[in-house]
Amino acid sequence: MNEVTTFSATVSATIRDGILVVTIDNAPVNATSADVRSGLEKALAHADAAPGIRGVVITGAGKTFIGGADIREFGKPAIEPILPVVIEKIEASSKPVVAALNGAALGGGLELALACHYRIASPSAQVGLPEVKLGIVPGAGGTQRLPRLIGVPAAIELIASGRIAKAKEALSLCILDELAETDLVDAAIEAARRLTGASPRKTGELTAAPADPTEIDKASGKILAKARGQKAPAEAVRLVASSHRPLAAGLADERATFLTLRDSREAAALRHIFFAEREASKVAGLEGIDARPVVTIGICGLGLMGSGIAVAALGAGYTVIGLDQSLEAAQKGRQRIIGLLERNLASGRLDQAGFEAQATRLSVTVTDADLAPCDLVIEAVFDDLTVKIDLFRRLDKVVRPETILATNTSYLNPDEIAAATAHPERVLGLHFFSPAHVMRLLEVVRCKETALDVLATGLAVAKRLRKLPVVTGVTEGFIGNRIFSAYRREAEYLLEDGALPHEIDAALEDYGFPMGLFAVYDMAGLEIAWARRKRQAAIRDPSERYVEIADRLCEAGRLGQKSGRGWYAYPDGKRTIDPEVTAIIEAERAKRSIAARSFSQDEIQKRLLNAMAAEGEALLAEGIAARASDIDLVMINGYGFPAYKGGPMFAKS
Repeated sequence: MNEVTTFSATVSATIRDGILVVTIDNAPVNATSADVRSGLEKALAHADAAPGIRGVVITGAGKTFIGGADIREFGKPAIEPILPVVIEKIEASSKPVVAALNGAALGGGLELALACHYRIASPSAQVGLPEVKLGIVPGAGGTQRLPRLIGVPAAIELIASGRIAKAKEALSLCILDELAETDLVDAAIEAARRLTGASPRKTGELTAAPADPTEIDKASGKILAKARGQKAPAEAVRLVASSHRPLAAGLADERATFLTLRDSREAAALRHIFFAEREASKVAGLEGIDARPVVTIGICGLGLMGSGIAVAALGAGYTVIGLDQSLEAAQKGRQRIIGLLERNLASGRLDQAGFEAQATRLSVTVTDADLAPCDLVIEAVFDDLTVKIDLFRRLDKVVRPETILATNTSYLNPDEIAAATAHPERVLGLHFFSPAHVMRLLEVVRCKETALDVLATGLAVAKRLRKLPVVTGVTEGFIGNRIFSAYRREAEYLLEDGALPHEIDAALEDYGFPMGLFAVYDMAGLEIAWARRKRQAAIRDPSERYVEIADRLCEAGRLGQKSGRGWYAYPDGKRTIDPEVTAIIEAERAKRSIAARSFSQDEIQKRLLNAMAAEGEALLAEGIAARASDIDLVMINGYGFPAYKGGPMFAKS
């Protein structure tokens, strides 16, 4: 047996055929902690000094090569040796250094691999430099070495988007030199032996292939259009585009840029979201509570929402039984689900075998009793309390007592639905966002009687669906729609006070929202909210300010894009400011004797942000939301709040 040499608590090595095989073992993702960096530095020094060692292989324990930086070091002073120093020593080694990527090589993990003289990977490996998603740029050579390997346009696309590439693509791009057909480490040792005696190929000494300036402009333009004012993508583009400089100059510029961005408000906001996602599923009282097993999911209502939920469930490996009220509706629902799966197949997100497996796990029915095998039933029927209560009473009669029942209601009180069942403790809310197979957010609603293992199951299913679950208590609209309602009210107050729809939308888009509020209304259609306002009219507090402008638009037949008119006009399908809307707004102001005044973008942004944050504080005080960061996650992932601003609660802090 080869003797193991330990260089640090997380780095050890053995010698095989004259090659020092260095293994990083820093669970769970082999992050480049101070201990890892120190261990690698010592291993390299050992290899350089030992005449019997002819080369080095660096690999990772488990299923990850290096998953990036150690999150425990975020926001803290740097500990020597810093990663750029270790990476420079790898590249400068007089003996060949081979990276054996046994899994994901992300961030600093890929930067380390880029400095190695040869890169071989298992077919399941992935590579990427996702730093821009944390508001920073690669800080250990990524923006300078990657373009030297794959060219400037391709490097701009990968680095400035933060996209992850699978092994086959990485090989075709020349990030990797080889995919291992057999044992990865054996193949890496063989590669190191082949390179022995030759001058190591140093990535930093390569020259990026000449690129057509129009290709660079095209790649840059796509990134900057999506960045919406974020600094990190623009800086990544600049650094990669200037990688023709001597390596030392490029590295110095990259490091200085990295340090500046690291200390920015934008990076702080994105770090806040990074940690918020890890905290969201930690629910007090669920420690040690096991989720119930779920194999088969029933979905009641196969419209757009139900079909989307079905696609997400099939993609997660569940068996799905869809229920609708007529054979025609059930068959249409099945066709819609299969159509979405076919779209995934056409796009390459699903292969033929996967498509057939998912289609096989789908069945539809019009008979309640066919849901008997289900472990979880999710209703996605019309959002009417009577309809949902009737459905849940019927389900009570056909499913097992331990089967969990979930409502997808947006505004109704799930406690009232649960109270109508024989087992209210098995009821919870699973509020999906449309389209349900795409949107990542899932509000998990904890009802008054929800059992702990039922809540734990809701979270477990959400994670398997690859959703971001956020637990909320019961209140009208839960976390997201309640804050959205407050934000919408404030926008309507601004209309009465003197702002116009396009001014409010412009302020929101300038802040970073992908689309302004009134443009979103027009895209979604105004009639659903109008019907809800009419239902609530009888119980509305007469002392509360109520803006009737939206009602006037609906009464005039202005129901949004599909009717050609809403808050805007849509001649030839293009959104334009409509004087008729301005006249309606001015008439409503006059009716209320409101003297209009102008608002700056900053004033509009502050009023809307204050409204969101104030409602968030109320949700926290009432115990509906557990953490301010949960509110930020909901608004970012469900309502378009710009992630690089950190959410309304972070932005106001």
